[in-house]
Amino acid sequence: MYLHDGSEAYTMSLMPNFPIWMQTQLPLAVFKTLDWCIVVAYLAGMVLIGHLMGKKKSDDVGYFLGGRSSPTWAVVLSIIATSLSAATFLGAPEEAFKGDLTYLILNVGNLLGVTLVAVIFIPKFYAAGTVTIYGFLQQRFGEPARIATSIVFLLGRLIASGARLFMAAAPVCMLLFHSDNPSNLPSKTELIWAIVLIGAIGMAYTVSGGIRAVIWTDVAQIIIVAGAAMLCIGILLHRIPSSTSSIYHALSQPGTGIGNGSKLHWYDGSFDLTKNYTIWVAIFSTSFMMAGAYGCDHDLAQRMLTAKSSLRGSSSALLAQVLGMLVSGMFMLIGLLLYVYHRRPDLMNGNVVPFPDLPGAGKQVYAHFLMTLPSGFSGIAMAGLAAVAQGSLDSAINAMAGSAVADVYWPIQRARGKTIPETSIAPRLAVLLMGLLLIGFAILCVQIYDENSNTLLSFAVSILSFAYTGMLGVFLTALLTKRGNNTSVIAALIAGVVITFLMQDKIMQYWSTLLFHREFKISNMWAMTIGTPISFLICVMGKKKTV
Repeated sequence: MYLHDGSEAYTMSLMPNFPIWMQTQLPLAVFKTLDWCIVVAYLAGMVLIGHLMGKKKSDDVGYFLGGRSSPTWAVVLSIIATSLSAATFLGAPEEAFKGDLTYLILNVGNLLGVTLVAVIFIPKFYAAGTVTIYGFLQQRFGEPARIATSIVFLLGRLIASGARLFMAAAPVCMLLFHSDNPSNLPSKTELIWAIVLIGAIGMAYTVSGGIRAVIWTDVAQIIIVAGAAMLCIGILLHRIPSSTSSIYHALSQPGTGIGNGSKLHWYDGSFDLTKNYTIWVAIFSTSFMMAGAYGCDHDLAQRMLTAKSSLRGSSSALLAQVLGMLVSGMFMLIGLLLYVYHRRPDLMNGNVVPFPDLPGAGKQVYAHFLMTLPSGFSGIAMAGLAAVAQGSLDSAINAMAGSAVADVYWPIQRARGKTIPETSIAPRLAVLLMGLLLIGFAILCVQIYDENSNTLLSFAVSILSFAYTGMLGVFLTALLTKRGNNTSVIAALIAGVVITFLMQDKIMQYWSTLLFHREFKISNMWAMTIGTPISFLICVMGKKKTV
């Protein structure tokens, strides 16, 4: 469905390459008063929702779970909003613009992985009755297993979500500061201001209303994002003078996509292990990734825990996948239409809109189009971009705070012999702290990012695949067997990190050449497929403690 934190082999292609291609002159819309009014109204609306949700009385558990009373349809939309990141918002159009539709094949694996979580994981999580999914691990293995897994999640989510906040800030800067002068590139100061603005608003309503605020702001955000996407599709179809049948016929011709394929080519059954988008990657790799994202990462799993029952939680996850296919399909359609708009003069009556044909130009093709919209539409587009950034930010803040409090702070307090009160200031302080940490790491990304070398940031946005590998092995052990203990859990988590590290391109080239005198090349999308079974075997080696 989406390029959530797992599909990082592709995510890094989205990073802006400012100095090379953004200096090309394009007809850009200036942000008018109406646009600012729309953006301010959106931001004020998010804060108002948080304030209203904060007025509802709840204890600390209710702050993180919303009393398990969220409507199924709201949970579905919240899941979609959380999954949708800048990677999909900007990356899916780029895939279709530059290549074809083979990215959509990953939906097969998405559905398989989430079905596994819906059938096996969620019912057990509900039966455990804990605040976070890591509380279930305490019941199976013990307190150290819970704390260790939670710490892996917290570190991974901090780095990944902080990097994604930085990614979202770049196109926000393009719209906020440079619509009237494209030769001005976003400075570090402007990027920092964009990060602080996005983060502060998201943190404000999350602190106030907890998970209820997150869910209901997510509902509003996904409606805005989908509405903005449909608006862009309509504008593109209006600007392209050819009929839809002519466009379809042209896109279906061989040679328009990758190699000799067409732009509409979506199925790749090849056994090439270096490719990211094949049916085998979808079945054997993406399914693992999605099981990790929905079953081991509290950022997404917390949504299902707020539903009224395990059945509703499971059904919301599955329905979100189905509707999410439509959302990702819309962004792919935008990419196809942008290809016609910029690259097919035969379909534009010879009046093709210029766009730089330089390395990295496709990375922000959608963001550039948003900047050409007339007044009013630009404000809606800006609100949609802010919604994408905040939709994943607020969720991460709340999930991290819930895990920090329930899985680390409370166990430490109990170990010290202190009683945990039903209501305290700890949850809101934790949300505030996690928000500040995420903003801080995003600002750090601004300082360390080098457009000529993505190494550090590539590691940052791929970090959750390191975490998921071992965590999924641990959860599968807890759910499917009666074995495992604290020691084997920690060993499995470490093994997951090590194996995923060894599967990274440059590292694999080094050790394969050293050991076998030849380079092995394999997409790091396969890291979890290899690492999770190994982590599982390590975890089940531990014998369950007998009381």
